[in-house]
Amino acid sequence: MRLFPDDASKADTASVRRPLPERMRPRSLDEFEGQQHLVGLGKPLRLQIERDDLASMIFWGPPGVGKTSLARVIASETLCEFVAFSGVMSSIRQVKAVLADAERLRGAGLRTIVFVDEIHRFNKAQQDAFLPYVERGDIILIGATTENPSFEVISALLSRAKVYTLEALTRKQLVRLQEAALQDSERGLAGKSDLVPRPLLERIATYAGGDARTALLALEALVRLMEGGGPASDELLQDVLQRRLPRYDKAGEEHFNLVSALHKSVRSSDPDAALHWLARMLEAGEDRLYIGRRLVRMAAEDIGLADPRAVQMAMAAVDAFRLVGEPEGDLFLAEVAVYLAVTPKSDAVYSALESARREVRAGADPPVPLHLRNAPTRLMKDLGYAADYQHAHEAEDRLVGMECMPDGMEGRRYYLPTRNGIEERIAKRLTLIRKQRDALRREGETRT
Repeated sequence: MRLFPDDASKADTASVRRPLPERMRPRSLDEFEGQQHLVGLGKPLRLQIERDDLASMIFWGPPGVGKTSLARVIASETLCEFVAFSGVMSSIRQVKAVLADAERLRGAGLRTIVFVDEIHRFNKAQQDAFLPYVERGDIILIGATTENPSFEVISALLSRAKVYTLEALTRKQLVRLQEAALQDSERGLAGKSDLVPRPLLERIATYAGGDARTALLALEALVRLMEGGGPASDELLQDVLQRRLPRYDKAGEEHFNLVSALHKSVRSSDPDAALHWLARMLEAGEDRLYIGRRLVRMAAEDIGLADPRAVQMAMAAVDAFRLVGEPEGDLFLAEVAVYLAVTPKSDAVYSALESARREVRAGADPPVPLHLRNAPTRLMKDLGYAADYQHAHEAEDRLVGMECMPDGMEGRRYYLPTRNGIEERIAKRLTLIRKQRDALRREGETRT
């Protein structure tokens, strides 16, 4: 059942016909690059592997960071049988057949690691099939996913597995991986190390964006373009790299990560960061109207009345984009992102609305005072609806002392304007209004 028996593995990975990332997969923890927070000396996962004391686990991280490689290393360094599935290709019938074999092996005292690549692509029924086998200890499940397992793995399975988060590889780690490949005579590109200058390796590492697979594929393509054994050049590397679309899934977590980064950069008054995240979204093909809607929301939520023009600007940018279209219309979105980042900020209205909502949800729903009620019929007027209502437009300075809060909530304050931008003027105006209304209210109480 072992999918990667030792002898076959060595022969297979040595084949030059296989892509370099596949040939260079680590064969031991000592060869494994990155993820030292998990497999460094003395770290819990490394200790589990060295002691052959494993439990089910989920590897969560971006592409090319070693999820599959780590699973294979675990298989080679433990006394477990190993079976791999793909969340894209495997059927429920295949899953059940392997699970039944694993149950029989368990009865013979043998353990089975079942590795599920892209486990987020398994539907609920397929994931459910693993549950009884994981619970009984018939299998050790190792799942790999690029998506947040909180959303993509069923809760029952998630509660029975430890989630390990794998991080994107650093530039230094990617350079080391390339150097190892250039020096490896068995599986790599030995004999080429002197022909690929380190600055080019660093450029590839930057281009790869933390993805080891991308870095090694680019290196292999560069070596193939080196005719006659001559050294690599910037021109050759440019031919290899061309233009890479950023890692992005408009329906997945990275979509929301980039949106969040854009929003928080605007809120933090950092126009350069806002432009970076916006460019990432644009280059990945994000729906421009979605971006426009988010910018409108930022204008209301984070700028608010500190600059009432912000919403107007955001709405105008959406309308202008609809008129002009791509790619010229992207400039309108960029202008608004920069404007929102540099303009004064206030979430006072946002916070005020949330405070009012919380109070209402908690049961604050006293009846509308009679003097504020609508009175379209004689009966309603006879019942006192609209009685003693004071029309502000008939009063001097358009101010009246009438209480507009329901009984028991007099004096409640939700809106607390900041001292930023136009809201500073609003705060002064509101202070004056409240003082005048209080005076008018006291005057009315004196008369009665």
